[in-house]
Amino acid sequence: MPAQKLYAGVKLREIRARLGLTQKAFADKLGVSLPYLNQMENNHRPVSAAVVLALAQEFGLDVTELTVGESERLVSDMREALADPVFTAAAPPLADLRLAASNAPALARAFLDLHRAYRQSHERLASLDEALGREDAALRPSPWEEVRDFFHYCDNYIDAVDRAAEHFATPAGPRKDIAILAEEWLRRQGVTLHYSDNAEMRRYDPAAKRLEISARVQGATRRFQLLYQVALITQNDLLEATLDLARFSTPEARDIAKIGLANYFAGAALLPYRAFQEAAREVRYDLERLADLFGASVEQVAHRLSTLQRPGAKGIPFFFVRVDQAGTITKRHSATRLQFARFGGACPLWNVHAAFETPGKFLRQLAETPDGVRYLCLARDVSKPAGAFLAPVRRYAICLGCEVRHAHELVYSDGLDLKGRFEPIGISCRICERRDCHQRSVPPLERRLRVDPDRRGLLPYEIAG
Repeated sequence: MPAQKLYAGVKLREIRARLGLTQKAFADKLGVSLPYLNQMENNHRPVSAAVVLALAQEFGLDVTELTVGESERLVSDMREALADPVFTAAAPPLADLRLAASNAPALARAFLDLHRAYRQSHERLASLDEALGREDAALRPSPWEEVRDFFHYCDNYIDAVDRAAEHFATPAGPRKDIAILAEEWLRRQGVTLHYSDNAEMRRYDPAAKRLEISARVQGATRRFQLLYQVALITQNDLLEATLDLARFSTPEARDIAKIGLANYFAGAALLPYRAFQEAAREVRYDLERLADLFGASVEQVAHRLSTLQRPGAKGIPFFFVRVDQAGTITKRHSATRLQFARFGGACPLWNVHAAFETPGKFLRQLAETPDGVRYLCLARDVSKPAGAFLAPVRRYAICLGCEVRHAHELVYSDGLDLKGRFEPIGISCRICERRDCHQRSVPPLERRLRVDPDRRGLLPYEIAG
């Protein structure tokens, strides 16, 4: 597959503005003419390899910032939105969507906000919700979706919070349990800590400074909940400043985002960036070994690997997803070109669904998306027992993956033929152009159909070319 040309005009302008350079000064340092730079910044020309090299040598920039980022996510999200049946006309070609995402990202985000508002209105009407008749019924994104998109477009990496968590965890050293450090810190702050038999994982009384942690939960969850509470107490000013910059539209979204940021701190303290990244490389990204080394769960380790996007110290670009038994995506992040459906479930051909059938085992899959990109996918079920008989067990499946060009760095590639057969997977049936998929649920939006009542194959229609 030929290499995809790199159009990164918006990112080039951002870099130039950050350095405080005029177009002429920036062009001189990059060794290109002023008209050529102007064409690159307006996406009339792709960014050349010489310019990429100059950015690294002249400014010490992490040039991976130019490759995968907001633009690809916007394109994927717009394609999914345009697959909505409300758009009866032919969808814009992919080239136009890429142009809009690169040159007018604010407009693209506004379109996605409008489509989300439409969906919310449609769902309310379909369920006979009377909310549209109330005075407070202005269409807003749901708080949960707004927070989800905040982390999505931040690349699931919050630098200030990540570094603060790493700084907190550093005194623990390689041999000191982070839970002991958290307990000691809480006690020094006058917080009394109790391990109870309550079903609730955590309960904190700010007035009495009393923290209760359920003794029923497993060690990794216990550590995480301790660190979550540390985040709320020690990092409140940082969390609030981050929330101010995000400018959420409702108090509910802000409250949910604060929980998300505290969770982020807890995960980053449990798995400190540099120490975790170094250990991951040493054990070739063996999830179970990393879980043992850091006292974390396999899910926590997999999720953390997908967040190693610190400028200048980026790790392998991973995607991470968690689905429930109905196939609904409950967590999602991708630092790769593969993006997930914003609404609905994941492709049924993906090995993440089969993980429920083989509890406790890792499933490996070599998969190829319709754009020709190939991935190594690793899936496993994860159970979250409540620690008591008859208490409900929550079951999920997680999937971690990277492009096959990085696969040799993972222990999970051993014994696989990385040049062999790759399973075809997609994102959403409505935007998937595969003609011969036996699991297709609806036709692709951008293709015409041929229907012959005298013939029947896998599908009751044929997809025209």
